[in-house]
Amino acid sequence: MSSHSTTEVAIGGVVLAAAIAFAVYAGQAAGLSTGSAGYPLTASFRSIEGVNVGTDVRLAGVKIGTVTDVTLNPETYRADTTFTVANGVEIPDDSAIIISSEGLLGGNFVEIMPGGSPFTYAEGDEILDTQSSVSLITLLLRFVSGEGEAE
Repeated sequence: MSSHSTTEVAIGGVVLAAAIAFAVYAGQAAGLSTGSAGYPLTASFRSIEGVNVGTDVRLAGVKIGTVTDVTLNPETYRADTTFTVANGVEIPDDSAIIISSEGLLGGNFVEIMPGGSPFTYAEGDEILDTQSSVSLITLLLRFVSGEGEAE
């Protein structure tokens, strides 16, 4: 082999190693790691606009889980959501779950507002106190049309 082809092979190997490292980093940043241990909980929302599988579940701004499944319940016409919560994080059984927004241009995430109960949710339990996402377009239309003003 000439030194020219040896250099090309070495550079190709470095580029391939960088691509693999980037793919691993992107998978971890997106929460796609297979080693994430946690227990599942469920909740039913009227609207989960902006929430998909892989969306963060946060408590006090800290990511504690991920949305793992979203389905439409054909009987109630509500969005049934399953999400995982990291092992070791105990959620009081009077907690609320809310679809929150990161801001005007940010995405949505699922936020758990903890209650004060000494009892906690177990694997597979359903959080009943839910608050759906608020559509900014709907709010703007109400403001422009004057709906909701006190007379």
